[in-house]
Amino acid sequence: MARWLPRSTDLTRFCQKLNRVKTLEDDMMETSFNRCLSTIDLTLLGIGGMVGSGLYVLTGTVAKEIAGPAVIVSFIIAGFASLLAALCYAEFGARVPKTGSAYMFTYVSVGEIWAFLIGWNVLLEYMIGGAAVARAWSGYLDSIFNHKIKNFTETHVGAWQVPFLARYPDFLAAAILLVATAFISFGAKVSSWLNHVFSAISMGVILFILIMGFVLAQPKNWSIQEGGFAPYGLSGIMAGTATCFYAFVGFDVIAASSEEARNPQRAVPRAIAFSLGLATGAYILVSVVLTLMVPWHSLDPDSALADAFYRRGYAWAGFLVAAGSICAMNTVLLSNLFSLPRIVYAMAEDGLFFQIFARVHPRTQVPVIGIVVFGLLMALLALVFDLEALVQFLSIGTLLAYTFVAASIIVLRFQQQRVDVPTPAAGDRPNPEPHEGPSSGELKEYESFSDKLQLVDRDKNKQQREPGQLKAAFEPYLEFLSDFCPGEVVTVAVVTLMVSAICLCSILVFGNTHLHLPTWSYSLLLVLFSLGFLLSLLLIWAHEQQRSTQTFQIPLVPLSPALSIILNIYLMLKLSYMTWLRFAVWLLLGLLVYFGYGIWHSKENLREPRPQRLSARYVVFPSGSLEERVQAVQPSSQPTTGLPDTDTDNCKR
Repeated sequence: MARWLPRSTDLTRFCQKLNRVKTLEDDMMETSFNRCLSTIDLTLLGIGGMVGSGLYVLTGTVAKEIAGPAVIVSFIIAGFASLLAALCYAEFGARVPKTGSAYMFTYVSVGEIWAFLIGWNVLLEYMIGGAAVARAWSGYLDSIFNHKIKNFTETHVGAWQVPFLARYPDFLAAAILLVATAFISFGAKVSSWLNHVFSAISMGVILFILIMGFVLAQPKNWSIQEGGFAPYGLSGIMAGTATCFYAFVGFDVIAASSEEARNPQRAVPRAIAFSLGLATGAYILVSVVLTLMVPWHSLDPDSALADAFYRRGYAWAGFLVAAGSICAMNTVLLSNLFSLPRIVYAMAEDGLFFQIFARVHPRTQVPVIGIVVFGLLMALLALVFDLEALVQFLSIGTLLAYTFVAASIIVLRFQQQRVDVPTPAAGDRPNPEPHEGPSSGELKEYESFSDKLQLVDRDKNKQQREPGQLKAAFEPYLEFLSDFCPGEVVTVAVVTLMVSAICLCSILVFGNTHLHLPTWSYSLLLVLFSLGFLLSLLLIWAHEQQRSTQTFQIPLVPLSPALSIILNIYLMLKLSYMTWLRFAVWLLLGLLVYFGYGIWHSKENLREPRPQRLSARYVVFPSGSLEERVQAVQPSSQPTTGLPDTDTDNCKR
């Protein structure tokens, strides 16, 4: 019976396969895409992804049903929470200027299977999001013409009552998606120009709304007679924050476009900061004028802005608001169709998804096959499916991606730089360099043992602690942690931090409602899990970070990413159980794709080590330590596993 059980070495290799990280090229600016996007192009893409139909619908819904005029405070808090996630994306987008967004960031720092699952969820998020916006666009245009399009379709095509299907086929929504797909296929510059046009019209309408809104403002609408500024109290403000948070989803289109930016190291962080700042300002100011124009309790949740102008005697302004809303929806459609094929391309380029989607058109320099295939799938979803039940699914994929990107920032900051050392082929001798010392982050090999001793003595005085090592100030108190490899303790602490955050948020969300915990146990569990979270945070902080680079870096690491992690987990646990059930089913489908295709075709799996002869070498590491490494002979016919070499640094366990 025991012979059928897997050996421990096999399990170890299997786990290493699942958690292997992507090897980046030496020149990360080299790409098959066209680097043509400027900071302004990326900023407008981000604004288009964030300032969509939510500005015209979400503000009125939250103001009337959740927070009242205090929706302003909800947007301020939600904007700050989004800033934490956006800064993580900005650092990664500047350091790794490759398409793929959260998928790529997770792959280069956490591991392969986690990156695939993030990409798999983001893929569905963009498909459902684009289809839902197309149906909203169709419904909004149809309402302007008194639902004549809907009535014509039901009369001449028919209606059906089938679960999960729409009541009638929405040909208008499918058509707008097909038209947008055609424009996106012409290249990044055409897509950017089209986004500029719609964004300019949308921002012009927003400017008109603000000017007219402040002219028509009546401060009495915030008075006690109308219910006051915060009629639902602090709980209403926080509930509004959870809803308003999703209004800022869309800035990741900037990170997904970093491989087409001219200067991503500067353009990506600036574009994310500018677009998030402008979007937050737009949401806050529109909320101010909306709740000052008419009493908050009389708002129409479906068309709050247009209805507010109509009730103040400016019915003609409703047509401008409608035009702005349609243009804003167009920018969101373009944002979804622009990002989705590029994330699929990144997964296919790494071998984790079907290789056909990694083809780039030689003239337009965009993944045309991915754009067409997923544009057609998105149009099919919008045509026949009832997407209202699936829209809430969007939030869980986004929040999961934010969580993993924040965790990846911590892991990357406390990780040593990976340097690939060229291995000499059989019959070659290493080139001795006895008169050069090892530079920082570089590993060199030498012939003479006396040379090593001289180099070690010479470098001892300028030795610096590497990222992931315990800080000197904490060694007397945490001496037992210095025996681990650099970064190991930080990785374990990040996992502990996330587990503590999940437990803490679970108690906050379900402790009094579903679990019905008594007060003493509720308080005790809160204290215990809070201590676990804080101790993990302090343990991470007690280790050395990577030194400042020329690219943008998020401040206050690990505190900023940790706050983003706990906030994202809290919002995920606030979602309904049906959302989690659908999420689990989609994850299972993703695991089938990964273990059926991705794990076998991964480029990291296909990397074969070169055959080597038995030899003994002395290696000088950047830290100045001295080690003898013995490399065994590996016949060229021996099958390889594609696992990264892990014996270059022996650490005590």
